[in-house]
Amino acid sequence: METHDVPLARRELIAARLAAGQGVAAAALAAEFSVSEDAIRRDLRALAAEGRCRRVYGGALPPTPGALPMAVRSGVDIVHKRALARAAAATVRRGEFLFLDNGSTNLALAELLPEDHALTVATNSVDIAAALLRRADLRLLMLGGVVDPTVGGCVDTTALLALQRLDIDRAFVGACAISAETGASAHDAADAEFKRALLAASREHVVMVTNDKLGTRAPHRFAALQALGTVIVEHDADAAALAAAGATILRADAPV
Repeated sequence: METHDVPLARRELIAARLAAGQGVAAAALAAEFSVSEDAIRRDLRALAAEGRCRRVYGGALPPTPGALPMAVRSGVDIVHKRALARAAAATVRRGEFLFLDNGSTNLALAELLPEDHALTVATNSVDIAAALLRRADLRLLMLGGVVDPTVGGCVDTTALLALQRLDIDRAFVGACAISAETGASAHDAADAEFKRALLAASREHVVMVTNDKLGTRAPHRFAALQALGTVIVEHDADAAALAAAGATILRADAPV
């Protein structure tokens, strides 16, 4: 039997290798530490849930820079995200069919959507769907498929096909990075493809951007600035470059 401290110490040793940029193989680790591969897989699952690695067949790789699991992102910088969400909620019109894309700021929006607006809301996010399920004043549509824990929802072919059948009034599109030079981008290729389809399936587009995403780039571009509609930034954001490049900027109020 393993003691309580031994697996934690082993997990930290594995995490240190991943942080140094090394990939790890479950079979090799099991032999090195004289434990079962199941024990190593438990370690890797725990590290993946903390955003410290990416699970792959037979082991794990270092995490993609900037790509933390939804479970981690949802608890970070919540005051600023709620300020952005309040500005976004003010754009919603009565009777609209909305889409809330995966993202922790969109999760904050789910809790602030206006009541008694006869809204229909679709989402591919597990956490957003769970939050909206408690709302008796709106109709909820959940897109299914295989759940990606880093993205926080479904962006596979099943979700993409379901999205293409929708006629959306207003889409709140998540972005991992945004810059005047390259527009909006995402860390995950399938997520970027889903966002492109979401833009095509909706009439109005809104993107909420925290300051840490401004002027940054992710590997997969999904939209030019001019295609994003309204870009909501924080009250103190330096958004001059975005505006000069053609983005329509809406500034949120200071966090309460």
